[in-house]
Amino acid sequence: MTSHRALHHPFTEPPEPGAAVEVAPGVLWMRLPLPMALEHVNVYALEDADGWTLVDTGVSSARAREVWEALLAGPLAARPVARLIVTHHHPDHIGLAGWFQSRGVELITTRTAWLYARMLTLDVQERPPPETLAFWRRAGMPAEMLAARAQEVPTNFARLVAPLPLGFTRIAQGDVLRLAGRDWTVHCGGGHAPEHATLWSGDGLVLAGDQVLPGISSNIGVYATEPEADPLADWLESCARLEALAGPSHLALPGHRLPFTGLPLRLAQLQAGHREALDRLRAALAERPRTACDCFPLLYRRKIGPAEFGLAMVEAVAHLNHLKGRGEAVAEPDAAGALVWRPA
Repeated sequence: MTSHRALHHPFTEPPEPGAAVEVAPGVLWMRLPLPMALEHVNVYALEDADGWTLVDTGVSSARAREVWEALLAGPLAARPVARLIVTHHHPDHIGLAGWFQSRGVELITTRTAWLYARMLTLDVQERPPPETLAFWRRAGMPAEMLAARAQEVPTNFARLVAPLPLGFTRIAQGDVLRLAGRDWTVHCGGGHAPEHATLWSGDGLVLAGDQVLPGISSNIGVYATEPEADPLADWLESCARLEALAGPSHLALPGHRLPFTGLPLRLAQLQAGHREALDRLRAALAERPRTACDCFPLLYRRKIGPAEFGLAMVEAVAHLNHLKGRGEAVAEPDAAGALVWRPA
């Protein structure tokens, strides 16, 4: 598989908090800090006569609001913010949507993104619910870790996402938006987040969100909300469909890392990486049955610590569910309630 170093990054230095970089006429790139390992999220602003259209927001935190106030008083001061497009429902992208709406900004997103975010902000738990504990147990989470996490307060969605008021403007596959003097066509992806919106302009710009990232692959996970889901099938289908649209000169504006060209290559890499992981998983299951958590060394080839354990676990389940959906693997519970996977 070709290295991600073959991609080209025309902008090698990210903007400082409160600053902006113009990546194309009327299109600004900005960054918000995140209180997690990824450390940052990219956000964008598109300039029109009636105001700015923002793309994504960062999480709801005092630091993020402070950076936004600096941006609104600095690079964005010439015009009001008129609209906000949210690519998908994850907290680092929709976290301050409600805050902007309280200032009169129109929220534009897909129906699925809005429904997921609205539902999750209302679902506040003091302890992990029984369904989540059962899901962790079936995935093979070690008993000591399971017992400890059962007593912890979950990272509730509402802690990172401002309350979302009723009302939004829907976008869907194939819609065309006129922004910053360009027509942008909406192409929706899946796998990382359902109905994830990407926007493609006629002059070669792609607002990619987390659907296509350089250097890292977006997490593809299964959760207790839909334990039999096969998001990897959605991801592979999306990557193949978007690859057919992509040209080598497209400038991708991703949700994390640096803007880049080489979009067809990157989409091919993302598909190849998961197919290679599936091949390793097939070979390992043929050697001996395994739980999802037993599969970490096969999928990640690095040690998974407590901080990464949850994301690693849900992605391992996603790969196993994909093999199950293809009729290649089956699972049976062991005495502890963990699902043990073997070839079909």
